[in-house]
Amino acid sequence: MPYGELDLIREIRRKSLRNSEFVRFGIGDDAAVLRPRKGEDLVITTDFSLEDVHFADFHPPFAAGYRCLARGLSDVAAMGGRPLAAFLSLALSPAWAEDRTKTREFLRGLHVVADQFGVVLAGGDTAGAPGKHTVADIIVVGAVPWGKALLRSGARPGDGIYVTGRLGGAASEFEALLANPEAFRRAKPDGMHPHLFPQPRIAVGLRLLRLASACMDVSDGLSTDLHHLCEASGVGARIHADVVPLAPHSTLDQALHGGEDYELLFTSRRSVPRRISGVEVTKIGIVTEGKKVSLVQNGHERRLRPGGWQHLISQNR
Repeated sequence: MPYGELDLIREIRRKSLRNSEFVRFGIGDDAAVLRPRKGEDLVITTDFSLEDVHFADFHPPFAAGYRCLARGLSDVAAMGGRPLAAFLSLALSPAWAEDRTKTREFLRGLHVVADQFGVVLAGGDTAGAPGKHTVADIIVVGAVPWGKALLRSGARPGDGIYVTGRLGGAASEFEALLANPEAFRRAKPDGMHPHLFPQPRIAVGLRLLRLASACMDVSDGLSTDLHHLCEASGVGARIHADVVPLAPHSTLDQALHGGEDYELLFTSRRSVPRRISGVEVTKIGIVTEGKKVSLVQNGHERRLRPGGWQHLISQNR
């Protein structure tokens, strides 16, 4: 039986009827009521998940829902934020409106990651998509100590450049998913599937409030995101290929340009532990004067050009 709008709203509300210290009133009124703690700034991010761009038929709907919220949480982590609430606007294609199983699985995946990080789904909107593709827009609200949010613009020459975790795993898994989708139908968010179930580094981001001079997440690829950080800070960078941490079964090219790893890329002028909140941290280079971003490989230094994701150009991510 296809969804009507009221049916879909009831489906979303069914597991979302809870408030918190921060969300005073959530789903059920015309708007949510939020109350931040004294001495905190709010950080707010919004992120589209578009069918046939960010997920496709070969993605399990459970994973598509998980990724929808996890990507927004990664942005909050990169700001050093504590996630508080999420708002989901969901426009179902005719096919998804007809197939309640797909929609329920999408919502189940979203609720799994929401519960994992203590996020309340506090509202949103529903509609029928005007075309043949489902569209989900997630807004995530977080909090940081007043004036302490991590920005991309704080890097200075001499700062170390660091990444969390390992890179290239999402690109490697995406290629395997394309080749054999059935092998991933029963995949679970167990930390072993970096493309299907990225792990937002919330706990690390909170620790970086005391360590990082600049920070962002690696969503578009290390080569592209490092350029973003350097441009915001007005600096250059030199990184070393032999220390870039590679995920299992991935290549340096995937680590540099693949994207969607949702690890944290940050700079620091202080000594940084090799593990933060249980997550591996690797120093991959140094911030330099000027605006050149370079890669040292096999004793030779060359310009590292942004080769990752570019919206409105790349497709099927």
